[in-house]
Amino acid sequence: MSIFAQKRARLAARFRQNELFVAPGIFEMISAKIADRLGFDCLYMTGYGVVASYLGLPDAGLATYSDMVGRVAQFAQVTETPFIADGDTGYGGLLNVQHTVRGYEAAGACAIQIEDQEFPKKCGHMLGRRVIPAEDMVAKLRVAAESRTDPNFLIVARTDARTTNGLDDALRRG
Repeated sequence: MSIFAQKRARLAARFRQNELFVAPGIFEMISAKIADRLGFDCLYMTGYGVVASYLGLPDAGLATYSDMVGRVAQFAQVTETPFIADGDTGYGGLLNVQHTVRGYEAAGACAIQIEDQEFPKKCGHMLGRRVIPAEDMVAKLRVAAESRTDPNFLIVARTDARTTNGLDDALRRG
């Protein structure tokens, strides 16, 4: 079993404990190395932080899949702690989601977060985010789950529906 598969199995087991845990955001190599040494159960590769530290701009869909999967690989090489990697919208349609999941898994991520924003996306901190229909997001999640080779590679869904569609829709999507 590869080191990446071992880390994915650890994270999947931790999620099955059904208890809250803290996953600090990592965004470049120094933050990754510091957080890795502090004993957390999980780390979180934040899209906003990676884009801001890499491009000096908000996470508004400017970073490409290639930019982000490269960062995933760097973090995977220097950390022992399992991490969830922000995969934005999957960088496009269903084929893009498939490609993104396979790439993030191969690069060493333990989980991928996919959000339900329209493309081009906006930073999760910005107003005016628009979301795709819930049924389209379900299709993305289905493709994501079918695309992984390791069943311990987790798919994390995020909705940005609350600010535009209200709490009821956000809860329904959840």
